[in-house]
Amino acid sequence: MATTVAPPAAPPPTSATIRSLTAAGNHAAALRALSSLAASASIDHFALPPAIKSAAALRDARAARTLHAASLRRNLLHRPTPAVANALLTAYARCGDLAAALALFDATPPELRDAVSYNSLISALCLFRRWDHALDALRAMLAEGRHDVSSFTLVSVLLACSHLAADHRLGREAHAFALKNGFLDEGRERFPFNALLSMYARLGLVDDAQRLFRTAAAAPDGGDVVTWNSMISLLVQGGRCSEAVEVLYDMVAAGVRPDGVTFASALPACSRLEMLAVGREMHAVVIKDGELAANSFVASALVDMYAGNEQVGNARRVFDMVPEPGRQLGMWNAMICGYAQAGMDEEALELFARMEAEAGCAPSETTMAGVLPACARSETFAGKEGVHGYVVKRGMAGNRFVQNALMDMYARLGKMDVARRIFDMIDLPDVVSWNTLITGCVVQGLITEAFQLVTEMQLPSMEAEEDVAVVDGQRCMPNNITLMTLLPGCAVLAAPARGKEIHGYAVRHALESDIAVGSALVDMYAKCGCLALSRAVFDWLPRRNVITWNVLIMAYGMHGLGDEAVALFDRMAASGEATPNEVTFIAVLAACSHSGLVDRGLEVFHGMKRDHGVEPTPDLHACVVDVLGRAGRLDEAYGIISSMEPGQHQVSAWSSMLGACRLHRNVPLGEIAAERLFELEPDEASHYVLLCNIYSAAGMWEKSVAVRGRMRQRGVAKEPGCSWIELDGAIHRFMAGESSHPASAEVHVHMDALWERMRREGYVPDTSCVLHDVDEAEKAAMLRYHSEKLAIAFGLLRAPAGATIRVAKNLRVCNDCHEAAKFMSRMVGREIVLRDVRRFHHFSDGNCSCGDYW
Repeated sequence: MATTVAPPAAPPPTSATIRSLTAAGNHAAALRALSSLAASASIDHFALPPAIKSAAALRDARAARTLHAASLRRNLLHRPTPAVANALLTAYARCGDLAAALALFDATPPELRDAVSYNSLISALCLFRRWDHALDALRAMLAEGRHDVSSFTLVSVLLACSHLAADHRLGREAHAFALKNGFLDEGRERFPFNALLSMYARLGLVDDAQRLFRTAAAAPDGGDVVTWNSMISLLVQGGRCSEAVEVLYDMVAAGVRPDGVTFASALPACSRLEMLAVGREMHAVVIKDGELAANSFVASALVDMYAGNEQVGNARRVFDMVPEPGRQLGMWNAMICGYAQAGMDEEALELFARMEAEAGCAPSETTMAGVLPACARSETFAGKEGVHGYVVKRGMAGNRFVQNALMDMYARLGKMDVARRIFDMIDLPDVVSWNTLITGCVVQGLITEAFQLVTEMQLPSMEAEEDVAVVDGQRCMPNNITLMTLLPGCAVLAAPARGKEIHGYAVRHALESDIAVGSALVDMYAKCGCLALSRAVFDWLPRRNVITWNVLIMAYGMHGLGDEAVALFDRMAASGEATPNEVTFIAVLAACSHSGLVDRGLEVFHGMKRDHGVEPTPDLHACVVDVLGRAGRLDEAYGIISSMEPGQHQVSAWSSMLGACRLHRNVPLGEIAAERLFELEPDEASHYVLLCNIYSAAGMWEKSVAVRGRMRQRGVAKEPGCSWIELDGAIHRFMAGESSHPASAEVHVHMDALWERMRREGYVPDTSCVLHDVDEAEKAAMLRYHSEKLAIAFGLLRAPAGATIRVAKNLRVCNDCHEAAKFMSRMVGREIVLRDVRRFHHFSDGNCSCGDYW
């Protein structure tokens, strides 16, 4: 009879076992091994530090406290060396408990502290962004005179200096210290050198970083790959992407072989510069090198690069070419974020669901930060706020990136109070957190609150944390993203004074040459009616992208300068600085429409595919309908719509057609257009209002009343007209006939005086603008207090003598107010600039820039 032989028992774990498990990243196994070791009472000072390191890696505060207690019971906390205490200090910091880390350091007798104790303290303070305190810890270390500063100390100190932008002197002193003590000598490790590069870049002293880098590049060995990679990465992070690409070429020319980190750092530059050709060149190099082709970080960067260049299909092809077992978390994140950034929200959510269900890849904080915007935007995804619960269950609610994404989601949902509560939970919010909250305010139309937040973010922060009082004196300064967020708010309000304040800040902080900030400034000035300033900023910019060109072309069109818009388009195409896209042609065709350049508009439309490779989309068809419709060529416009595939994408074209029918009082075609729109967009009030206008102008009051009844049946309400004007930094809003403004009585009296004077000088109210079947006197009374007239009257009362009156309106200006503004401009000798939802009208001496073609 055979006997069963039991397998040999596994050897009991030892200190060496724990060290090897920790080194291999098997942190949970390392803690289990320590528990087994504890049962045999064999824990020593060799076993505890690696186990504590594993607890830190797992962010397991409970395990850290248990190990702390074990070290105290065995009198191993500070003896025979402070290694256990030092490891615990780092673990508490990594687990988010700075107070416990500081208490542990303070409880360590000074004579038992070593250099690692101070390194751990400085690193912990940097982890919590206590930059001034980190430097104080360095000073205390040097004052003791017993500890040598190591390269690890210096790296943390340089990190602290890099965040104290108010005093560049500290960073230069640290540089001098590194030189004096030989940290930058040839043959020494490169960590301090690379940290110095990073410090100068973070301080905005990129030129200093480049000078330092050139000393390494000029060395006989040309510098190591890590230094070259650091410089490329810093330039990309600093927005100097073209220079980063140049450094990559210099690196190859110097004989330094790029590695995976090189390409992972350089490829994002191609996304930001829209340098798809260079990105493809890098992709070709990667494919030829088997080691690079198998690098998951490079593959992730390629996915991100293609997605950033609006090549989501190519990004997905790169993603699909990597076998599923080789798809690291970073690649899933890059593809999900690529879909989300392209607005392909359902695809992003579908891939997110597959990521864990099929591939078994657990989402990270980066995953959640990428997918949350898709959750917020997706109309088919109902459980938006449920994602917040998922984040909490996953233990990610304290992550800053996830908090920012949650703030963005709640802001999109209109729940700014929840977004603010999440913001208030963030320990020392950084500029990204502030920008997220500011963006939410701007998106929700809370422009005044957004500006208040910008003021608040620059105030010194002060916070108390248990027994540790912290007064940082830190200010979070607005960056290029902050300015890009605020400037559209100024444009919406037509508030050039605030826009000029932002422009001044950009100049003082060397942000005005940033291509995104510059484009936003061009747009802001144009939408505030300051076209000359808009063009001046455009001409001053050292480099422009397609957005910058599009913004100015659109601006010329909105101001009725069609010839200038078309000339600028021709210059853009000839310069090669940017390639025209669909938005470019929408802007050009809109300009042709506003200026009556019908033949030129048709020429542009028919040549865009042939000359520029741009397909005629439904939106572009709608633009052509508008060009033809405004010119009265309604049958041709109708033919364009009839040639389109029926469906939801025809909405814009039918809407343009309906507007043209109102302008030319064509009832039959107007009825056809309106009925199509009622089918496609039954809850859009403007369609009903335009048809009412058509019927009212034709005296068909019964049909007009029927349309209004149809609106009531569907619960569709017309958006009330609102006009506003900026004076002395404040926005003053007026509604038709309203009396809520503090100066309402005074404004009405002044409007009455203007009205009587206009009547004496020949003004006749255009009562066709009134949709109600009442007598002519009542119609005239209704017209007298339209919101734009009240805003102009207020401006004439309060603005300095001779100042241009700038008024904005949320709807299209009515014919009567347009005529009245011409009369007022001549009577008072003032220029009046009126911006409605479609374009600008510049009134001067009784004339309008539109030439009454609008």
